[in-house]
Amino acid sequence: MDESMISIAGTAESLRRHVEVLTVGIGERSVNRPENLRKAAEYIRSFHEEIGLAAVLEPYRYRAYTVANVIAEVQSSEKPARRYLLGAHYDSVRGTVGADDNASAVAVQLETARLLKSLEARIRPDVGVKCVSFALEEHPAFWSPCRGSWVHARRAKMAGEQIDGMLCLEMVGYRSREPGSQRYPFPLRHLNYRKVGDFIGIVGDHRSAPLVHALCSAFERNRRLPAQCLIVPWRGWLTHFVRRSDHVSFWDTGYRAVMITDTAEFRNPHYHRKSDTLETLDYEFMAELVEGLISFFRAGEAA
Repeated sequence: MDESMISIAGTAESLRRHVEVLTVGIGERSVNRPENLRKAAEYIRSFHEEIGLAAVLEPYRYRAYTVANVIAEVQSSEKPARRYLLGAHYDSVRGTVGADDNASAVAVQLETARLLKSLEARIRPDVGVKCVSFALEEHPAFWSPCRGSWVHARRAKMAGEQIDGMLCLEMVGYRSREPGSQRYPFPLRHLNYRKVGDFIGIVGDHRSAPLVHALCSAFERNRRLPAQCLIVPWRGWLTHFVRRSDHVSFWDTGYRAVMITDTAEFRNPHYHRKSDTLETLDYEFMAELVEGLISFFRAGEAA
């Protein structure tokens, strides 16, 4: 990528501001705080409109109230040859403000959208990117039909919508350069993966292998952000730890999808704790991820 395309320091500061609004200005965004879910959705919608994108809500019922996914799209042509979905959930676990889980991902999603819009003339005209911020992912919604990504994936499938690849941002803000800071579940702990938590993980199923390889290739252009890639069989049913985010809604409805992650509890000691706050995140790490995503969308994917 051209050095002039993105300022890492400037992007890092913007990312921090998004996380601060979501975690301090709004706070806990769980099913116990429907008013805060509405505030988060409105913040996301308003930001898209401020950068010149049309944003729409995809409402649905959860228990006694309405929640909504937020949708905005960047495309240089009316009918792009390839259309990707960049997704992130904006809710948090009960009792937490969820800086890494998952304000970090929403922040990366928003800044990627902003840069795609500002660089529109230099993005491939045959590539479209739809950003969808999902209302509910955390327990108890995850294993129910009320998971925001499941609602969206099911509706997209019923409508015959083109989605050539779904990129799920799931906890992308925590980095550690300490030796041994990266742990792995069985059986990955016996493989030759990095033992330092300074990389981004990219996980896909066999159907999504071309998407995994294309993302890894794009990320390799930025040596400051190592990427570790994993392809699992049978939609991850044999490795259940890779099925715990919104990409599974797209796997299970027949779309190609990948999870992009800092590996959650296998690296971040604040996972699902009150200590998951904005001070624990590495915003330059997140900015490098934004650069990697822009690089991928500029290059597209081999057919």
